[in-house]
Amino acid sequence: MLYYFVYAVNKVIALLPLRVLYFFSDMLFPLVYYVVRYRHKVVHRNLKASFPEYTPVQIKELEKEFYHHFCDYMVETIKLFHFSDKEMKVHLRFEGLDLVQRLYDEGRSVLMLLGHFGNWEWVSSLGMHIPLGYAGGQIYRPLKNKTFDRLFLTLRSRFGVRSIAKVDTLRAIMEYKREGQLFFIGVMADQTPSEANIHYRTLFLHQDTPVLSGVERIAKKVDTAVLYLDVCKVKRGYYVCTFKLLSEHPKETSEFEITEKYMREMEKTILRQPAYWLWTHKRWKYSRIQNPEAVC
Repeated sequence: MLYYFVYAVNKVIALLPLRVLYFFSDMLFPLVYYVVRYRHKVVHRNLKASFPEYTPVQIKELEKEFYHHFCDYMVETIKLFHFSDKEMKVHLRFEGLDLVQRLYDEGRSVLMLLGHFGNWEWVSSLGMHIPLGYAGGQIYRPLKNKTFDRLFLTLRSRFGVRSIAKVDTLRAIMEYKREGQLFFIGVMADQTPSEANIHYRTLFLHQDTPVLSGVERIAKKVDTAVLYLDVCKVKRGYYVCTFKLLSEHPKETSEFEITEKYMREMEKTILRQPAYWLWTHKRWKYSRIQNPEAVC
């Protein structure tokens, strides 16, 4: 009952034009930033450590810009309940689809790495752009709140993309392999691995950073190409996503080479537009040291 109520409310709100929703986002910002102060300590700590060259004034400006974007992300996600396919293609554009088409024509499955940058919920619209012969999928961590978990699954499946729980990743991929089905699966790999699954660390945004390396291991096991999706926010409500090849033949790469390439690309994306990454994550809770000279 709660799911249907929340779904109905969001569906009605989504009928509003995006410019009206942005008005509500502007109204929401002071509440989130000044009153609720949602994860403010985490955001401040992350920004200060990631940009040691910034002055306190610059950190404060970046914080505000992030929270403005975060409020935009929330109303943009609600808009997904009533975005037409045509509108979605206008607001989020993909470049480099010729690379995806070539891989498909060569009979290659793909694992695509991306991060919590821009509006990652909108990226599910990729299902409209990849070749029809691909089984589109995305790996996700189920939310603890069952109502919102079901709500996000509904949104993410709008464009024909299957949501695969993280624990079922390898099982789902091996099923596709046994069936001879080509797949194109996106993974947001900028999250923190569990402490027991830290197999690689790197220097990322001036900090010792444990990195998820499971995608690389799977890519080598099933021989899939690995792409990176570089997201750029052009202006409010408009994004461009560009495919970049990380590895066409993972089995020929050295250990953690693909993982390291991903982290360098992710870092470049963030440094280009730092306010649009999800700074509320406790990304460095398992870090050993700050600002190391070298990490391996």
